[in-house]
Amino acid sequence: MSDAAGHSSLDFSHKLAGSPLQRLQSPFLQQADIQLYVKRDDLIHPQFGGNKWRKLKYNLIYAKENQFDTLLTFGGAWSNHIYATAAAGKHFGFHTIGLIRGEEHLPLNATLSFAKDCGMHLHYINRAEYRQKNETAFLNKIRQQFGNVYILPEGGSNSLAIKGCAEIVEEISDELENPFDIICCASGTGATLAGLISALNPRQTAIGFSALKGGEFLNDEVETFLNHEKIKSTPLPKNWHIETDFHFGGYAKLNDELIQFMSEFQSQYDFALDAIYTGKMFYGLFERIKAKAFKPGTTIIAIHSGGLQGNKGFNL
Repeated sequence: MSDAAGHSSLDFSHKLAGSPLQRLQSPFLQQADIQLYVKRDDLIHPQFGGNKWRKLKYNLIYAKENQFDTLLTFGGAWSNHIYATAAAGKHFGFHTIGLIRGEEHLPLNATLSFAKDCGMHLHYINRAEYRQKNETAFLNKIRQQFGNVYILPEGGSNSLAIKGCAEIVEEISDELENPFDIICCASGTGATLAGLISALNPRQTAIGFSALKGGEFLNDEVETFLNHEKIKSTPLPKNWHIETDFHFGGYAKLNDELIQFMSEFQSQYDFALDAIYTGKMFYGLFERIKAKAFKPGTTIIAIHSGGLQGNKGFNL
């Protein structure tokens, strides 16, 4: 399998792995005596960058090595994961199938139209069926219907995804002269956060900012990822927590305050955030800095996990 430039997918996937580290400078951060860096994973690739690529990388390698030619996955109508899987599938020569929650609405929105243009076959399932997406009986039914497909869970979150997300910490360690203190990410399934935690040393802390209302359940999800996959043979220290107060009403919910924050952020730091994940994370992080939650001199890394295509759903 090769991409248009003739590179093997395995080799090219490693070329896509890195992203730049950008320090943010402002009077606000200077006054708080906080060194804040952004890991610009949104720049990995224009269509399948961010944490979606981190999660896809080793899944695609595994699929290729095990002779799967079709990827099947799940998502909502504005899913970043559907968008990224369709684009990466086209790029690396996989067929793709998307099982979309809910009914078909025509004309297709920008996300689903893009996925279809990438060659993804879209199949719609009702919400009751969609809730069964992780159940063995339902997955067996899917395989009977679609054949020998490589099934990616919703959001691409599995042990191979965690392995890909762990590489973020390794890259940052190579880019920074001194170790960072805190690393932050937006959280929807907990997989990205689990990957980060798995690569930290005990003196470092990871913070997930829940994009969902009632995000306390993510504590159990992260624990499950870390314990079930046995990423480390020794017990993992509880050097992480999840902030649950910055969801703005729930998943894909936003208000004028968040939109204004995102606009001011882009004006000051010259890059955009997405409304579903990174906008809420940076808002929450800045609120915690204002509340003096971090001691002076702290070095913080914030992961820009991409997802900017989702802003089209809000006309942003």
